[in-house]
Amino acid sequence: MTEIKQAEAQLSELDLLSSMFPDENEFLVHDHLALAELKEYVEMRTKEVPSSKVHFTINIKLEISDDSMVIFSLSCALPFQYPEILPEIIVRSPSLNRTQQSQLNTDLTAYLQKRYCGEVCILNATEWVKEHASTYIKREPTSSTSINTNPTYSADVIFTRLWIYSHHIYNKQKRKNIMEWAKDLSLSGFSMPGKPGIICVEGSQSTCEEFWARLRRLSWKRILIRHREDITFDGTHNEMEKQRKFFNFEEKIFETNGNRGNHMDLGQLYQFLNARGCADVFRIYFGIEGQ
Repeated sequence: MTEIKQAEAQLSELDLLSSMFPDENEFLVHDHLALAELKEYVEMRTKEVPSSKVHFTINIKLEISDDSMVIFSLSCALPFQYPEILPEIIVRSPSLNRTQQSQLNTDLTAYLQKRYCGEVCILNATEWVKEHASTYIKREPTSSTSINTNPTYSADVIFTRLWIYSHHIYNKQKRKNIMEWAKDLSLSGFSMPGKPGIICVEGSQSTCEEFWARLRRLSWKRILIRHREDITFDGTHNEMEKQRKFFNFEEKIFETNGNRGNHMDLGQLYQFLNARGCADVFRIYFGIEGQ
């Protein structure tokens, strides 16, 4: 299956899910920027392969007994190679303990691997959960099992780190915008001006997407997300803060070389990344191991 066919299959399935789960609390798209990139690629408005996974959650209510309903949430992410490879799905419920949740997710993955490799399968995964999820719940009633008929859905916390590549960053106004926007959005990371230009921002998924949306509106010779990290977990603001590799946002200027003195020393960049536990990103950017 070609890349464009994969993208078309993803978009078609997302449209189907949207119609199958019309309530705003049933089908929640968390990454609208990634969805927009997917649509642009399918409509051939860009030749850039989407760099972000589309993240979304499907919430379903299951009746366990005559007076008891339970919420099961499928947190999903679509790798760009999907449906050639399986989607990333994690099923959660307040009625499951950690062992039960782990077993349910293991069994769901095994089911999808056996029957749906190479096919779209989110709806099939949802149906499997509807049919089997109740068997993973302890039969004795617990305080978390019963919910009212108008439950409050809790969204997963998604911490995002974007590694952005630009052909160059020279313009003083752009450099000022980058610093101000990162501060306004409470993002940490760094910007390396020169040729090439490197930007890393980290924080909540929504604020990183807002930063990227603002950045893309500026005029660039070339700019793209070279690598993206999304960490999904059930947690608090303090737990999200522990995911940061940078304490603030700064502009990093290293020694320069090249005929015009505008190429930053990539060796110093590597040492900077290595000190913050990000050395593997250097190879993603430049295709070689750093030193």
